[in-house]
Amino acid sequence: MAEIKKVIGLMSGTSLDGIDAAVLETDGEGFAVSGPALTVPYAPELRAILRGAMDVAAKAGGAARQLDSVREAEIRLTDAHAEVVQRLMQEAGLAPHEIAYLGFHGQTILHRPAERLTVQLGEGDRLARATGVSVVNDFRGADVAAGGQGAPLVPLYHAALVRARPHAGPVVVVNIGGVANVTFVGTDGELLAFDTGPGNAPIDDWAMRHLGVPVDRDGVLARRGRVHADILYAMLRHPYFDVSPPKSLDRLDFTFDAVNKLSPSDGAATLTEFTAASLARAIEHFPAVPMTWIICGGGRRNPALMMALRRRLNNVVAAEELGWRGDFLEAEAFAYLAIRSVKNLPLSLPTTTGVPHPMTGGRVHEYRA
Repeated sequence: MAEIKKVIGLMSGTSLDGIDAAVLETDGEGFAVSGPALTVPYAPELRAILRGAMDVAAKAGGAARQLDSVREAEIRLTDAHAEVVQRLMQEAGLAPHEIAYLGFHGQTILHRPAERLTVQLGEGDRLARATGVSVVNDFRGADVAAGGQGAPLVPLYHAALVRARPHAGPVVVVNIGGVANVTFVGTDGELLAFDTGPGNAPIDDWAMRHLGVPVDRDGVLARRGRVHADILYAMLRHPYFDVSPPKSLDRLDFTFDAVNKLSPSDGAATLTEFTAASLARAIEHFPAVPMTWIICGGGRRNPALMMALRRRLNNVVAAEELGWRGDFLEAEAFAYLAIRSVKNLPLSLPTTTGVPHPMTGGRVHEYRA
């Protein structure tokens, strides 16, 4: 039997809402048991710094990492992750020597796979020194360098979860973060994954602009508004939706520009419907009709978005209805991928990122006392 390791996975997604940390006992293959987990929201100051780093990177490209403001953001981000790891270990009663690795995704500030460019902030060595635990990071770099999309990377973990609890017919696992993505798992184990379009990001940015808060909590603003069908239809004509997968997006590829002249509530309603409609368009690329859609990520907490999805899709269930942890699935996935990286197993496949062949990746930063 493969050796089981205890790993902490760390995820800070493009929604810029905070850091998810989750303990997972896994062999990086078929065995995965969830342990303690927590979410720590970003302080408003750090969120603003990271959003500023995204804006800088959009202009500076790969050179952004060398700029002082981005270097400062990387240090602040890494130290915030160290604090979260220490807090999780303390609350769970775990010592550093009990944790084999930290799977450290970092914060994506730029993703342009067509240019073979992806930038995730986060210093592996600094995190290892601060926590006393070896770190695996840079999960996307090798894939992108080889011509893959570098995203999504969670599908192999989605597939492991689906295999552990078989369903009738094909299943789609949906993650709605800043960007939305899907993993299609066929009855024969066939995998297909891609970013479908906007997730929470345009809705969140719209809420910040009009409410001064980072999310449309409980979809309250959207539920007050009216969907403008003409604007929705125009947005759905974006060429991205016709591109065959695998394919991926940067957080800033979709914005709220199209709804700029709408009222706050109508803009929120139209953007929310846009996320649901773009997810539904993913069906055009699947090899078979899904029987079940399992919704993970922060988007599942938005009742307006979930209602829109249920109008467009059949058998929509939240992750918790299957006993999964919808808030921590991506953090768990990077714990799982950390072990796969150490074992030199693939992190991505031609059908998940478009990489030419199954691709290993990740960089290990060993902690040395």
